[in-house]
Amino acid sequence: MKATTKIAAKKTSSAKDVDAYLAALSPDARAALTKLRKQIRAAAYNATEGISWGMPSFRLEGQLVGFAAFKDHCSFFPMSVEVMDALGKEIEPYRTSKGTLQFTTDRPLPAALVRKIVKARIAENKAARTVKTARADKPR
Repeated sequence: MKATTKIAAKKTSSAKDVDAYLAALSPDARAALTKLRKQIRAAAYNATEGISWGMPSFRLEGQLVGFAAFKDHCSFFPMSVEVMDALGKEIEPYRTSKGTLQFTTDRPLPAALVRKIVKARIAENKAARTVKTARADKPR
């Protein structure tokens, strides 16, 4: 994808649901993020989806993952520095920051990587929930 290609068709941050968010995107971005959405849903079938921080996101025992389209790229947000750090070399081919994997519509994230990230985030959220529950059950 050329750096000048525009991914977002119009402002999407005001979208009320994921379908509206996706409908506002260019055809290439819509296709890439629809595919990513299906991959996330397959890995976290019990998760609920909605709009959080102006982008589509999934929740399962807390925030799970999110995704968004930007001017020159798409992003997948694992919402966990620990998960990102644990991926090491697997995410080297992608531009990253503290909490995002950036990709282009012509070079989407592999389904196996998406599944691995979602499963790791589910485990992380469950572990955090267990710790929180154990603390709440502890007599004072």
